[in-house]
Amino acid sequence: MCRHLAYLGPPLSLAALLYDPPHALARQSWAPVDMRGGGTVNADGFGVGWYPADGGPVRYRRDVPLWADATLPALAAATVSGAVLAAVRSATVGMPVVETAAAPFVEGRWLFSHNGVVRGWPDSVVPLARGLPTRDLLTLDAPTDSALLWALVRHRLRAGAAPAAAVGDTVRAVGELAPDSRLNLLLTDGRTAVATARGHALSTRTDGRSVLIASEPLDDDPAWKPVPADHLVVATADDLRIEPIEGTSAA
Repeated sequence: MCRHLAYLGPPLSLAALLYDPPHALARQSWAPVDMRGGGTVNADGFGVGWYPADGGPVRYRRDVPLWADATLPALAAATVSGAVLAAVRSATVGMPVVETAAAPFVEGRWLFSHNGVVRGWPDSVVPLARGLPTRDLLTLDAPTDSALLWALVRHRLRAGAAPAAAVGDTVRAVGELAPDSRLNLLLTDGRTAVATARGHALSTRTDGRSVLIASEPLDDDPAWKPVPADHLVVATADDLRIEPIEGTSAA
């Protein structure tokens, strides 16, 4: 499995999410608490995307463990943003360990990440892949389940679906064809974040001014709340709602 997080709120340094907390994403890369049988460490790449004061997201990703990157600590300490999505990767057996397979995936203002695995890959989701434009299949970031999930979500967004519907409908469609898949998805445009908890853990922390969504809490703050299984989170910096995934088509 992988670990990921999203933050929306007053600007803070990337280090405040990646390095400073006692269970920051850097620690989760080598000492995750809850992998649920999906590996032991997240050493197969990482990525972080953030939004400057204006404009689209900036992305930095590598195909090495987060702890092995000598550039990121200084970059994270010097970079401040009010909207961040970051992830560390544990590659599913048989899938490539390459930079382009690491989240976040990006298009326009969107950043996307997947924590989990599609069961029966790739045969189980061939019917869904057939519904995508050929060009999207030819230009996948990598031949992985996460990259295909991003293509499915992105296709719905391009067709005008609301973010919650695009994510929720994708989770439902994949879940029907590939039961027992772990489909924790995370999507943001820098203003709103959408996340799912299906097959794996997810927690949120909010104070009315900011929100953090993460695979694992970054510290022992009692404000962290677990997201129930098979639920979807829709959040802005000052608002958060949680609803069953089955109810997202009208979101």
